[in-house]
Amino acid sequence: MGRGETQGARARGAKRQGARGLARSVLDAWAVLALLRGEPARLRVRAAIERGAICSWINLGEALYKQAREAGWDRAVQVIDAFAANVTAEPADAEMVRAAAAIKADGGVSYADCFAIATAERHRAPLLTGDPEILSLSRPGLKLVDLGA
Repeated sequence: MGRGETQGARARGAKRQGARGLARSVLDAWAVLALLRGEPARLRVRAAIERGAICSWINLGEALYKQAREAGWDRAVQVIDAFAANVTAEPADAEMVRAAAAIKADGGVSYADCFAIATAERHRAPLLTGDPEILSLSRPGLKLVDLGA
């Protein structure tokens, strides 16, 4: 079994866990990095992962390049791949790209952040973040959880 298949199987397992009625959340790059850096919010992020958290591959990519700046490329890839294996890592399909672009057209947040928002809206799940740009948004139906509070 290839590496991608193993990660996919784990992602499917996380989906099944969510289907059993446990509350699921979406994580943005801010949340991913809080865990990796050992920041106080890491405990809430870890709890979300145990409940079957979802994270867009776009946001994982954002965390990857930021982690690479701190720890080097090879180490960053290892760390983000390990993280991705423990969440439902959601690819950016055409529907998600359009949803993120519509959010970006309204302005106020980075394009990568728009994927976190679109992922939360798609799954009707709370978005865990400490990003002030995201936390300043007000969108109908979007529930934000401030990890910095």
